[in-house]
Amino acid sequence: MTDWTERFALKGKRALVTGASKGIGHEACRVLAEAGADIAATARDAEGLAEVKATVEALGRRCVVIEADLTTVEGAEKAARESLAAFGTVDILVNNAGTAYVAPLTEHSIAEWDRIMAVNLRAPFIIARLLAPAMIAQKSGKIVNVSSQAGVIGTADHGAYCASKGGLNMLTKVMTVEWAPHNIQTNAVCPNVILTPMGEKVWGEPEKGDPQRAKTPLNRFGKPVEVADMILYLASPASDFVCGGIFMIDGGFTAV
Repeated sequence: MTDWTERFALKGKRALVTGASKGIGHEACRVLAEAGADIAATARDAEGLAEVKATVEALGRRCVVIEADLTTVEGAEKAARESLAAFGTVDILVNNAGTAYVAPLTEHSIAEWDRIMAVNLRAPFIIARLLAPAMIAQKSGKIVNVSSQAGVIGTADHGAYCASKGGLNMLTKVMTVEWAPHNIQTNAVCPNVILTPMGEKVWGEPEKGDPQRAKTPLNRFGKPVEVADMILYLASPASDFVCGGIFMIDGGFTAV
C-alpha cells in the first residue's frame, strides 16, 4: 500500500485544462502542477494564459499554452490536437471552460443559447472524443467535467446554462459507460456559486447573492481552490474506483 502522498501524486502525468486563464481553471492548473503534472492550458485570454504559465513553471512543471475559442468547432479541435502534439498523450482532461447568460426563457436569444451550448457541452464532447483514443491505447485516463449545481436543480433565468450543464452530467455518464472498460474514469463536479470573476459578475450584488447564500447551509459561497482540490482527487490514483459520479460542491445547498 502506498502512502497518501503517492495516492494523490501526479508525477509524470500530463493534463489539459480548458478555461485555464482565470478562476477555477487557473487554480486547477496550479493544484495539478503542485501534485506533479505538466499542464496544457487553453483559453482565449493570452494575458491570463501567460499568468498561468508563470504559475505552473514556478512550480517546476512544464506548461504549454493554447489560445483557442471554444465557441467554435475548430477552436475545440485545436485545443485537443495541440495538446496531443505537445505531449503525445493527455492523461488528465479537465473540461472546465464555461459561460453563462442570465435572462428569462422568454427573453433568451437563440444566439446566446447556441453560444452557451457550444462552450459548455459541445466543446467537452469534441475534446474528449479526440483525446480518448490515446487514453484507450494506454489503458488509463481521467476526465473531470466541471459542471454545476445548476445542472442538477433548476435556476431561474439560467435556462441555457442549466440545460447545458444537465447535458454535461449525462455526457459524463455516457463517457463512463463507453470508456470505463478501458480504465478511463470520468466524473463531474457540480459547484454552487464559486467566487470566480464569472461568479462575482452574476452573484456579486447583494440583492442577487444574499438569497442564494441564505439557502446554503454553510452560509457562504465557495472558493476556486475548493473545486480544484476535488479535481485533484478525481485526477489522482486515489479515485481509481470512482467513475460516473456527479459530485456536488455546494455547501449543502441541494441537501435542503
